[in-house]
Amino acid sequence: MIAKSIEQQRDNLLRTVRFERPDYIPMTFHINDACWHHYPAQRLWDLMESHPFLFPDFQRPAQEPQRVYAPYATAGVPFVDPWGCVWETTDNGIFGVVTKHPLASWDDFASYTPPDPQVTTHWGPIDWDEQSRQLGPAISQRCMRNGEIGHNHTWLRLIDIRGYEKIVYDMADGEPRLRKLIEMLEQFNVGLVRNYIDRCRAEWIGFAEDLGMQQGPMLSPSDFRQYIRPSYQRMMQVARDAGCIVHVHSDGDLHALIDELLECPIDVLNLQDLVNDIGWIRQRLKGRVCIDLDIDRQNITVLGTPEQVDQLVRSEVEQLGDRSGGLMMIYGLYPGVPLENASALMDAMERYATYYS
Repeated sequence: MIAKSIEQQRDNLLRTVRFERPDYIPMTFHINDACWHHYPAQRLWDLMESHPFLFPDFQRPAQEPQRVYAPYATAGVPFVDPWGCVWETTDNGIFGVVTKHPLASWDDFASYTPPDPQVTTHWGPIDWDEQSRQLGPAISQRCMRNGEIGHNHTWLRLIDIRGYEKIVYDMADGEPRLRKLIEMLEQFNVGLVRNYIDRCRAEWIGFAEDLGMQQGPMLSPSDFRQYIRPSYQRMMQVARDAGCIVHVHSDGDLHALIDELLECPIDVLNLQDLVNDIGWIRQRLKGRVCIDLDIDRQNITVLGTPEQVDQLVRSEVEQLGDRSGGLMMIYGLYPGVPLENASALMDAMERYATYYS
C-alpha cells in the first residue's frame, strides 16, 4: 500500500532509514527549474499529473506561472552571496559558478567578516520565525520537519572563498589561516544547525556538498581526514545529539573517501549510482547506512532507451533494496533528457517502489 497522508509518508520514511520494514521504497523525482523553459510546460504537467505517487500534491495550473529563479541561478545577473563570493550563470535555473573569490589573497583575511547565522543562510537572508512555521526546505523529505544547511557548506565553500587550486596548496603547505577559516565556517554551520533544531524543531538535518569528481576525489583522503572530517563530525554530532536524522549528500566518485566519510555520524548517504558503481555500493554500503541513491543523469537516462531506463531502476532496486529497508531513490531531471525517458523513469520509480512490499 502506498501511503498518501503526511503522517504515513513520515512513518514510512523513518522505517526506511531505521531498517524497520517500510511499506515501500521512498522515491523522489525532482524537476530542475531550468526544465520549465527547455521543455513545454504542458508536457511536464502531463507527466506529473499521470504519476500521483511521485507528485501526490500536484494540481495542474490554469496557466504557466511566472518563474522566479534563485539568485545564484539567474542568468545575466551576478549574485554576491553572504560570504562575498560572486556567482554567475548562463542559463536560468542552473546553479552558477564563482567568478570572484573574496579571499583570493590571504592579505584580505584580517578584515574578512563571516555572515551571521541568526539572519542568513549560506545563500541569503532567512526569517527563522517564518521558517519555523514550515516543514523545511528539503527536496525529498517534505513529510518531516527538516533543515538543510545549504550546499557548499565546508569543502566547497572553501573553494568558493579561496579558489580550488589555492585551497589545495593551502592544505599542502599547512597554511595556518586555513584552519581559522574552517573554524569560521564551522561556527556558522553549527549556528544554522542549532537554529533548525531549536527554532524550527527539525527532525532531519541535511549536509550537502560534493567531494568527488568523475573519477576520484576532489581532495586526498589525508587532507579530508586532517581538515574536513573533524568539522563534519562535530557539526553532525550536534544534529545527532538532538535526535535528528543526519543526511549527507555528495556527488562524484567516493571510493577513496568512503571510510573516512563514514567515520562521521551519518544515517542517510545520498550518492550517485553509476559513477560509484552499483556493485561497489552494494558491497561497501548496503546494510551499513541507509542509501539515498541518486539515479544516473549522464548516460542511460540521457542516451539510452526507455527500456534501458526501466532496467536500470529495476537492477538497482534488486541489488540495493531489501525488505528490511535502507534504500531511497532520487532523480533530478535536467535539460537534455528525452521526455520519453523521463516518463519511463517515472513509471519505473512507481513500479519498483513496492518491489519488496
